Amino acid sequence: MLSGQQTSIVKKTKIRSIKTEYLFLLPAVVFLLFFMIYPIVYNLLLSFKNVTLMNLVGIQEFVGLSNYKTVLKDPTFALSIKNSLIFTILSIVFQFTIGLALALYFNRKFPGRGIMRALVLVTWMLPIVVVGAIFNWLFAGDYGLINYFLQTVGIIDSPIPWLASSSTALYVVIIANIWIGIPFNMIILLGGLQGIPEELYEAARIDGANSIQRFFSVTIPLLKPTIMILLMLGIIYTFKTFDVIIVMTKGGPNNSTSLMPFYAYQLAFERSQFSLGAVVSTIMFGILLVISLFYLKSIGKEESL
Repeated sequence: MLSGQQTSIVKKTKIRSIKTEYLFLLPAVVFLLFFMIYPIVYNLLLSFKNVTLMNLVGIQEFVGLSNYKTVLKDPTFALSIKNSLIFTILSIVFQFTIGLALALYFNRKFPGRGIMRALVLVTWMLPIVVVGAIFNWLFAGDYGLINYFLQTVGIIDSPIPWLASSSTALYVVIIANIWIGIPFNMIILLGGLQGIPEELYEAARIDGANSIQRFFSVTIPLLKPTIMILLMLGIIYTFKTFDVIIVMTKGGPNNSTSLMPFYAYQLAFERSQFSLGAVVSTIMFGILLVISLFYLKSIGKEESL
């Protein structure tokens, strides 16, 4: 049995230990509060006010849902949602498909595998400004390499204004974004593939499963957690893409490549309508929050099985 003095010392030691643990957590809590929670709350409050360049400092009128009604009635907002959905879906589908194909290829052992894998990753390390300049040159209307190749093989008779046409500009930007995202998808999926025990494939071969059956009965089920995380990160990252748009098209022509992040940027920093920009940002946050909650719910169901 401990004496009263010993019990008091033990309690003080535990309290001191708990205080130390909270002190270690304090920097992370401060970071979350000032750099994540505060901007989100401030942006939400800003969306309910009428804040422009004229009253940025001073009295700011509370207008309720008026800003939301204004944005929802704007045809450009509807177009930006449509563009964002097309951009996100096509980018994710092709990035994932090509990335998975490359991951399966590089998961095999062959001479020069490391060098080839490193060359693929180089494209992911290029700055977005460089990537945008490359694709602007490739798809240039008069002197672009794509038009030159298509004319040389006789597919087209005259140059196509890829980036100057409302019907093609968005798809050119999507191609550029797919090219940017393929290495990331490949390396994440490759890591998942290398974590699958070879014994499972041997057991499937003994049971008479061919390569396609092994892919769907062994590879895909064991790769599912990696796939879900990758798709989740890909959707969030792609849906809020801004840099590729500003470098390649600046939302044009005729807002045909204006995505939701760029539309929010236009409202806030080009037109100085900060509250309307905050509305678009808040709607984006709501959409991504719903997607995140759906993902967490799916993960919860998987873990409970």
